[in-house]
Amino acid sequence: LGMTGNVLVIFAFYSNKKLRSLPNYFIVNLAVSDFLMASTQSPIFFINCLYKEWVFGEMGCKMYAFCGALFGIASMINLLAISVDRYVVITKPLQTIHWSSKRRTTLAILMVWLYSLAWSLAPLVGWSSYIPEGLMTSCTWDYVTYTLANRSYTMMLCCFVFFIPLAIILSCYLLMFLAVRKTSREVERLGTQVRKSTLIQQKSIRSEWKLAKIAFVVIIVYVLSWSPYACVTLISWAGHANILTPYSKAVPAIIAKASTIYNPFIYAIIHNKYRMTLVEKFACLWFLSPTARKDCMSSSSISESSIRDSIISRQSTTSRSHFIAGSTRMGLKDVELEPLGRRADGSFRRSLSCRHSYRSMSHKKRPQN
Repeated sequence: LGMTGNVLVIFAFYSNKKLRSLPNYFIVNLAVSDFLMASTQSPIFFINCLYKEWVFGEMGCKMYAFCGALFGIASMINLLAISVDRYVVITKPLQTIHWSSKRRTTLAILMVWLYSLAWSLAPLVGWSSYIPEGLMTSCTWDYVTYTLANRSYTMMLCCFVFFIPLAIILSCYLLMFLAVRKTSREVERLGTQVRKSTLIQQKSIRSEWKLAKIAFVVIIVYVLSWSPYACVTLISWAGHANILTPYSKAVPAIIAKASTIYNPFIYAIIHNKYRMTLVEKFACLWFLSPTARKDCMSSSSISESSIRDSIISRQSTTSRSHFIAGSTRMGLKDVELEPLGRRADGSFRRSLSCRHSYRSMSHKKRPQN
């Protein structure tokens, strides 16, 4: 699921030019890290579960843990980059025009990978180490052994990879929400005096906020996936590793690495352009198209509206005939009536009064002549 879903995400954003915007570069980068996480972790973990032990040796354990740390940290820092990007676009739209460029986005993605590489290389060079964990079917950094190097690495990793990025993400979304609410209230306060540029700016902010909401759902799911694992490592860091069972170590790791599955489903549910791109490229995914549901929902409304229109047309025809008959009895036989649909009621009355006054004036002039 993780490999297939993220390949679909990468393919959809690559094949559709409308999706190849600068903010979506971060989403593609997230899909790449999730794909690599799923492809390097799940098959090896499955084979070890069949043998009920680690079967790939010490070097295999180090490489497995290194890949898990690299791609897991890259996903978290990439979510941080998405949040900061959304914050800058929404709260400083004018400055973004000068700041945003393909080069700077590529540089930001490169910084994400370098930051992740630095933290994942540390256990290989002596700051902590990579060992088998839990049911001895997977490997990670040594957060169990109560040494200064292990405890310092665990605390620094949790702070600079999980808690501090999470705090920055929440702050960005709080400021974004306040900015969007302020803009909406200003537009409501101005009312009809709103300039066209203000409306365009509000529309742009709303579209950017929609992308931000999609990213926020992804962030929430990711944090919920990795929170149990963070709790286990902090319990060990506090010196209570003896209360942790092998299953209490293994299950949070599985939940955390399963986070690679969720993002494609989130995009398929929320992101309309992504969903329509998949429907266009893969006919077997027709159920993702919203047109069938719209047709089913609109069929009843169409029938109701057609019945309502026919009733209104009949009523208007009847009222028109009654009006003509009444006006004939009043002596307005040669008044020319126009269709009701072409003019409003006020203009219709004015035309009748003007013509009626003109005819009365002509009748007064005839005896004089």
